[in-house]
Amino acid sequence: MTKAIQAIRGMNDCLPGETEKWQQVEQVLRNVASNYGYSEIRMPVVESTALFKRGIGEVTDIVEKEMYTFDDRNGDSLTLRPEGTASCVRAGNQHGLLYNQEQRLWYMGPMFRHERPQKGRYRQFHQFGLESFGIASADIDAEVIILSARLWRELGIEDFVTLELNSLGSNEARADYRQALVEFLTQHEDKLDDDSRRRMHSNPLRVLDSKNPDVQALLVDAPKLSEYLDEESQQHFADVCKRLDAAGISYRLNDKLVRGLDYYNRTVFEWVTDSLGAQGTVCAGGRYDGLVEQLGGKATPAVGFALGIERLVLLLTSLDKFQNLRPAADVYVVSMGADAELAALRLSEQWRDAVPQIRIQTHCGGGKFQKQLKRADKSGAQIAIILGESELEQETVTVKYLRQQKEQISLPFAQVAELLTNLVEG
Repeated sequence: MTKAIQAIRGMNDCLPGETEKWQQVEQVLRNVASNYGYSEIRMPVVESTALFKRGIGEVTDIVEKEMYTFDDRNGDSLTLRPEGTASCVRAGNQHGLLYNQEQRLWYMGPMFRHERPQKGRYRQFHQFGLESFGIASADIDAEVIILSARLWRELGIEDFVTLELNSLGSNEARADYRQALVEFLTQHEDKLDDDSRRRMHSNPLRVLDSKNPDVQALLVDAPKLSEYLDEESQQHFADVCKRLDAAGISYRLNDKLVRGLDYYNRTVFEWVTDSLGAQGTVCAGGRYDGLVEQLGGKATPAVGFALGIERLVLLLTSLDKFQNLRPAADVYVVSMGADAELAALRLSEQWRDAVPQIRIQTHCGGGKFQKQLKRADKSGAQIAIILGESELEQETVTVKYLRQQKEQISLPFAQVAELLTNLVEG
């Protein structure tokens, strides 16, 4: 017997029952982004490796350890995209969308990182990302955060997520802080774990994000990034906070919040939750004014965020927020006899034309009447429409209610569309 082929570890199938959850979440994401005037952009899954090395930073965990990189038949180094921002910037540069323009864009799709699979984090995962280009003022930082807050309200989880906020300042201010932090860490190197020692010289700000409690205890006495912010960055951050206050968005200042990618400056933020066990990040982003120029474009201010859809679906499931999922079908059409089968086929198409939003599943494969009714019940449909010889002769259908305690009724063909309209609207 041939051995069955399994999915690659960390790259999961999304099965019926789960896909309905994803569709519900994706629709909210699309609607909210659209309501704020953001337009969808779709980028390739495979990009030049250089894009991510230059964009994300060569000394990040993503580039050093997690990217799926390979040489194609021409010998070019290609990578399955590990995140969306660099791809979005590349597309904007390539197609002339960014220089001296304002763009508000969103995207959604699979990303790839070779890391240890765990609950809510996989090697193929899916992100929703939102990016704004061409606006340097604090109002767009606030808008992006306010938009993300609306997502949580629309999904019913606003009470289960907390906004954390920080400013990384200008590149110059961060360079001064980096030097001071390295000097502090060098004095206490014997107390650092191996991971922090490695990052101390390559990417020292990431030490602030260490999950090791001993390292965090040491960092209590470390220099504070806020003490190194230039005046302009301080004013920008104050303006962001003022706008969030005006919009009624609660937040918590976190001076250790640095984000894991090299391209961030000034405003950074994360939405975190403890409803998945240990505190986890649901959504994260910030400002990245230097990335467009870093990837070959003209200097362009930019800000955005990304969220993992797997983790969001997991959070919503744990909070029992998927109670009103629509089944695969609203109506199941049962037919007995060859003539009734042909009529069912024809009438189902007419009903789909008349009520486009209705979902009609027509029985296929024949079988006895009771077997067809069992299939109808299993489909999750609200009603079964039954066509047999007697119904054909009288040009009527029998309507059997599958989810309500109602007597079945007989309707003329001409009145079925009205029934279906009421079913959808009710």
